[in-house]
Amino acid sequence: MTTADLLGKLLQVVMGLAVFAAVVGLLIFFIDKAPKKGRDYWQLTFFLLPAMLFIAVGLVYPAIRTSLLAFQDPSGDWTLANFVWTFTQPAAIRTLINTIIWVLLVPTISTAIGLAYAVFIDKSRGERYYKVILFMPIAISFVGAGVIWRFVYEYRGGDRDQIGLLNAMVVAAGGEPVQWLQTDPINTFLLIVVMIWIQTGFAMVLLSAAIKGVPTEQIEAAQLDGTNGWQRFLNVTVPGIRGALVVVLTTISIATLKVFDIVRTMTAGNFNTSVIANEMYTQAFRASEVGRGSALALILFVLVLPIVIYNVNVLRKQREIR
Repeated sequence: MTTADLLGKLLQVVMGLAVFAAVVGLLIFFIDKAPKKGRDYWQLTFFLLPAMLFIAVGLVYPAIRTSLLAFQDPSGDWTLANFVWTFTQPAAIRTLINTIIWVLLVPTISTAIGLAYAVFIDKSRGERYYKVILFMPIAISFVGAGVIWRFVYEYRGGDRDQIGLLNAMVVAAGGEPVQWLQTDPINTFLLIVVMIWIQTGFAMVLLSAAIKGVPTEQIEAAQLDGTNGWQRFLNVTVPGIRGALVVVLTTISIATLKVFDIVRTMTAGNFNTSVIANEMYTQAFRASEVGRGSALALILFVLVLPIVIYNVNVLRKQREIR
């Protein structure tokens, strides 16, 4: 393509944008001149229409298309073979088990550590600095975190020096280096550590804000009643932050169900470490088994949906109480 052709294409784009802007301007002008009732209706329609179009194109249509593909074989015939494969093949079953382990451990441990940390540093002198230290990992992308922790678990065979922190500690203690990311089942738990490392800061920040919202009068009244610190925490603090706990647990659970980057970066799902999101990508784009990938996507959606519904119901009840 010559420079003249490139400039011509650029001019066409600019003219197209100008025409689009002019059309939008005219629509806004005529809507503003319409009677009040009609104007309100058209304004609402005009402002909602772009969002509705994006949702339809980017969310609704792909969801329907994926659901249909989940029940089709490569030739396009309707079948349940994709779901039969998911629940009968050892590799697929291991993927589901790994996902369940992730969802059980990551939200629980992240929330527990974040809550404990928030309680211990509450109203301390260096509270803001302590928060920054724990919150920093959440600013790192999952891919970046995966690369960092791959170095932590790095293994070198023979007599070469170990550059991985974990193996360096093992060798310094007189042990033999271990291929951590290739050793089943410990490799799955080592990947889970990365997710916990990232999500703990998120849990800590939200729970710390919730703790500061607990009325001081309630804590002082419990203290006058002769309760100790643990009793005040269980009977006053925890009930006061129950809403925040639900939000933190459900949000981390959803993020954990969809985890892909960490597994893909560190092991690519090999050595029995795959999870649903990674296996979905592998089947659809690597193995060209679009039906199996779609079936896994549908299963993932079904797993996420109850958590979302529960979270919405809890928030609605809290709004009614207020």
